[in-house]
Amino acid sequence: MKYSLNTKIVNPIESPESAVVLCHGYGGDGKDISIVANYWKNFLPKTLFLCPDAPEICKVNSSGFQWFDLMDQTPEEILSKSLIAENKLNNFIAEVIQINNISAKKIALVGFSQGCMISLQTALKRKDSVGCVIGYSGKIINQEHLDKNIVSNPEIYLMHGDIDQVVPIDNFLASKEFFINKNIKINTKIFQNCEHRIPTEGLSIGLEFLKNNL
Repeated sequence: MKYSLNTKIVNPIESPESAVVLCHGYGGDGKDISIVANYWKNFLPKTLFLCPDAPEICKVNSSGFQWFDLMDQTPEEILSKSLIAENKLNNFIAEVIQINNISAKKIALVGFSQGCMISLQTALKRKDSVGCVIGYSGKIINQEHLDKNIVSNPEIYLMHGDIDQVVPIDNFLASKEFFINKNIKINTKIFQNCEHRIPTEGLSIGLEFLKNNL
C-alpha cells in the first residue's frame, strides 16, 4: 500500500514505534520540511518521519504545493478549501496508522506556517486523537469553525518569531488566547528578533516535546 500523498520518507524503518508527519508551508514541499526531520531523526531512532507534499500545486509557485488556496479568497472560501485539505490529511494519517501498525496516539503532527494551520485544525477535530502537535509560525484558520468542532485535546506546542512579517505575531497571540479561553492547555514560545522561520532553538524545543509525548 502506498501513501495517497507524494511523500519524502526521511528514515525508512520497519516496525516503527511512532511516527511524525511534517506539513510544509505555502509554496513549499516535503523536501523543504524534511530538513527538520533530518535534525530530529538521530535522536528518535524508532520514529518514522514522513514529509508529504500538500495535495495542490501552489497558485503562486508552480514548483511548490499548497494545502489550500490563500490568494484572493474570502474567509469562507479559505475555510471550505481547508476542509478538503483536512480530509486528505486525515486520510494520510489513516494510511500511516494502517501501513505501520501504530496507533494515532503515537503520531505527532508538525507544521510550519500553512502546515501549522492545517495541522491544528485536523488534530483538534479528530475523534481518534493524535499524540501531539507542534506548530511553527502559524495560526488557527477559522476560530468560529474550530470552536464548534473540537473533539480532541492533544498536547500542543506553538512557536513564533516576534518579527514575522508573513504570519504576524498577532495571529499567534490570538491562537494562544483562543486555547486559553477553551481551557485547552498549550505550550508556547516566542523567539526574539526572529522572522518567518524555524530557529535552531525551535528545533531543540520541538525535539524535547516529541520525546516527552510520543
